[in-house]
Amino acid sequence: MTRIDKNPGSGASAVTVRGLVKHYGETKALDGVDLDVREGTVLGVLGPNGAGKTTLVRVLSTLIRPDAGSAFVAGYDVLKQPRQLRRVIGLTGQYASVDEKLPGWENLYMIGRLLDLSRKEARRRADELLERFSLSEAAKRPASTYSGGMRRRLDLAASMIGSPAVLYLDEPTTGLDPRTRNEVWREVKRMVGDGVTVLLTTQYMEEAEQLASELTVIDRGKVIAGGRIDELKARVGGRTLRVRPLDPLELRPLAAMLDELGLTGLATSTVDVETGTVLVPVLSDEQLTAVVGAVVARGITIGSITTELPSLDEVFLSLTGHKASTPQETPDRAHEEVSV
Repeated sequence: MTRIDKNPGSGASAVTVRGLVKHYGETKALDGVDLDVREGTVLGVLGPNGAGKTTLVRVLSTLIRPDAGSAFVAGYDVLKQPRQLRRVIGLTGQYASVDEKLPGWENLYMIGRLLDLSRKEARRRADELLERFSLSEAAKRPASTYSGGMRRRLDLAASMIGSPAVLYLDEPTTGLDPRTRNEVWREVKRMVGDGVTVLLTTQYMEEAEQLASELTVIDRGKVIAGGRIDELKARVGGRTLRVRPLDPLELRPLAAMLDELGLTGLATSTVDVETGTVLVPVLSDEQLTAVVGAVVARGITIGSITTELPSLDEVFLSLTGHKASTPQETPDRAHEEVSV
């Protein structure tokens, strides 16, 4: 079976999913999922525990078969061309999947050989990736002696041995400390810079904003929202107007004046002393205009006025009704594997 030149209707999409369904008994892990991932970009897939994120990754990496729907990855049909597809994808899950008894170099060499690389090419790729991921000095040490960050980098290196066109990252920084998380983010950005397409599942808002070009939000097996981060923030509605008076002494009088006016039901303003600004919630362009007009009418000289969209955390909560996990709240992986 030959590789098709382009996914049907996908244009420049590296991943095209249509109507994907997967049931576990009465549970609908995936309930008609559609999504597209543009070539050379990162699509962030957000959702609470049990939303179906891992099931989606497992289908797209040919580990399980869906009950209905279609998916094309890097030009291959996930259902009809699994063997060919596995040669052009990489997968990194929550936990390092390397053999901890083997040294780092042997882990990479072994995976290269399993991917049918020649001995020479497998050695070259192992050396190259150990250097790239700053693991050369630890190349001959058993992976069991590596720190958490080193194991994660080794896991990422392993997923890159076959030079994948598409890389799946399933909550790759769960349980990592902030420094190690930043190291992983840096390597992911480097991969994308080299042209790799990434599908990233995560519950960390900061991670999504750091890495993703676009987002898809999944809840209870359904896609409930999608688009660029700024588009999703705009969908939730509501902005914050940040007003900085030129004279810092006018900061609190400005806040009091806006509260007294009660323009079209505005919520109470907040004083941010550190930045010397007053934060005013606004729900419409009319309210924004009313605030600016009132400030000018009172003769207060303004140093700057900016508007801010809701945070991604607020967007997530508004769309799903669930709070996103924080880095300290490690998801129950065993439960998700069964329930989604």
